[in-house]
Amino acid sequence: MSAFSAIGEEREIDREEFTPGLEPQPTWCPGCGDFGVLKALKQAMPEVGRTPDETLLCTGIGCSGKLNSYFESYGFHTIHGRSLPVARAAKLANPGLEVVAAGGDGDGYGIGGNHFMHTARENHDMTYIVFNNEIFGLTKGQTSPTSPKGHKSKTQPHGSAKDPIRPLSLSLTSGASFIARTAAVNPNQAKDILIEAMEHDGFAHVDFLTQCPTWNKDARQYVPYIDINDSEDYDFDPTNRAEAQEMMRTTEDKLYEGEVLTGVYYRDEERPSYGQEKRQIGEMPETPLAERYFDEDYEWERTHDLFLDKHK
Repeated sequence: MSAFSAIGEEREIDREEFTPGLEPQPTWCPGCGDFGVLKALKQAMPEVGRTPDETLLCTGIGCSGKLNSYFESYGFHTIHGRSLPVARAAKLANPGLEVVAAGGDGDGYGIGGNHFMHTARENHDMTYIVFNNEIFGLTKGQTSPTSPKGHKSKTQPHGSAKDPIRPLSLSLTSGASFIARTAAVNPNQAKDILIEAMEHDGFAHVDFLTQCPTWNKDARQYVPYIDINDSEDYDFDPTNRAEAQEMMRTTEDKLYEGEVLTGVYYRDEERPSYGQEKRQIGEMPETPLAERYFDEDYEWERTHDLFLDKHK
């Protein structure tokens, strides 16, 4: 018996299947960029060929953490900065699931920054969406890791003395095999990037610019934007690590100068995912661990037994 019998089912999928019946109407502030993330994700899923039963959405704390309340699928609302370890465990236990993790810039680049780096380093097969609005929104407007230098907030009333984190460059340095940036004001590009991210075998990081009209009114609305993959002004190869790194540096500099660059920055299709590598060296079974819960004849293995045997 299959743990998830719906996985692999071939049928037409409608985006409205991803709208929950209990709480279909999001309660984000009017004009919030988070609406754009939800819309793009709902549009992308049918294109990827996934149903709600084949999808797990793990979220952190913050305005972005409400995403799985408005998205019909399996969901896990984790504690602050901890969506990635939960998502990693789920993907390793059941590789057939489409696993998406989501969090804000404070959740993902601050409190969960350590998990972000090591999930990228290990190249876990999942998509990680970071709602980047350059502010802590849910806790009422404190400076976040991506707030620009000089930004005034409740925690930095005289202006932040720190340079903002460079999320794209950090992702590449850490080892992510797919890196992109899009914006809530560009829903068509956002959908296409999410499709490509979910179809990628490995860790796909999407830095999603989401305006916050309530707590970050000084921030730009991320318009006009330029798609670097279509623009004649920016010619680079996203499969070339050095060229991607230079393009990321340019993008991160220009954002705070008023020029919004978006697109796919890096793509490595050759590198195996963490799960693939573990199965190749025999440290993970070919049969998903999740299947064993439904096998009445399975004789359970315990990790401590393996260690005890080595010391006998």
